[in-house]
Amino acid sequence: MKQTNMPNSDQVSDVISNASGEPFNGTRLPNKAGVGLKSAHYTDILTGWPDLGFFEVHPENYMSAGGPPHHYLTKIRENYALSLHGVGLSIGGAQPPNPEHLGRVKALVDRYQPESFSEHLAWSSHEMGYFNDLLPLPLTKETLASVIEHVDLIQTTLNQRLLLENPSTYVTFKESDFEEVDFLNQVATRTGCGLLLDVNNVYVSCTNHERDAQGYINNFPMHHVGEIHLGGHAPDKDDLGNPLLIDAHDRKVEDAVWALYEQTILKTGSKPTLVEWDNDIPTWDVLYKEAERAQSILDRQRAAA
Repeated sequence: MKQTNMPNSDQVSDVISNASGEPFNGTRLPNKAGVGLKSAHYTDILTGWPDLGFFEVHPENYMSAGGPPHHYLTKIRENYALSLHGVGLSIGGAQPPNPEHLGRVKALVDRYQPESFSEHLAWSSHEMGYFNDLLPLPLTKETLASVIEHVDLIQTTLNQRLLLENPSTYVTFKESDFEEVDFLNQVATRTGCGLLLDVNNVYVSCTNHERDAQGYINNFPMHHVGEIHLGGHAPDKDDLGNPLLIDAHDRKVEDAVWALYEQTILKTGSKPTLVEWDNDIPTWDVLYKEAERAQSILDRQRAAA
């Protein structure tokens, strides 16, 4: 079901509620664990119909009009909730999102009616060029105004609330005016968007910048959170020999991130939780066990509430 009259920075008092009367933070996903949908697992899913809350796809992988990806996604969509997680709108870029790319995303939103759409607080394009990474932003007042404008444009075009994800970062900017959690809170408050809290990104960034990951979680505006992400990271070292973590999405979630996630769920209550695994794709049973671990944490929280 689509929403109309998407809020902008002049309509921040608007509150949308879901069927249960709870505040709507940009998603109608069930408060269960889900996984990223990969072509290697199509057959496992269609023959086993696993007990999962939802699947998530990158819209950039489904921008052709037809073909096998759409065939399988259509069948899976008939039985599961769906989240679209964009990587190409470059919300933090100097220019507004590319209108052709945004139009293709809208076509997918209209076609599949996803329960959630999300993107990143990052930039990945400049003029006509695209970069193979999600790059960090200086968190200044000028950047805030630009990001708000871009989020408003995306929500109005898609006729859907956006969840904005906290990034994994490897450098910071001296000229920043805001802490990241305050910046995200400002964007969500002034646009009406929700937030996607990536717990692995928190752990990666805080390790890289020698900051307190638990403190970041404690200060995060949890009332805006509509979805949580988990993923694996690769350990490395910088040129000075200091620990450097890379948000690789190519392995199991580390125990330290699971522990941080469990603390997060104590604060948020049950939230839709996605296990991301985008590289070195494992067999289905390995990925599904990661989702089961997330679901067990959600179940424990629900039982204790």
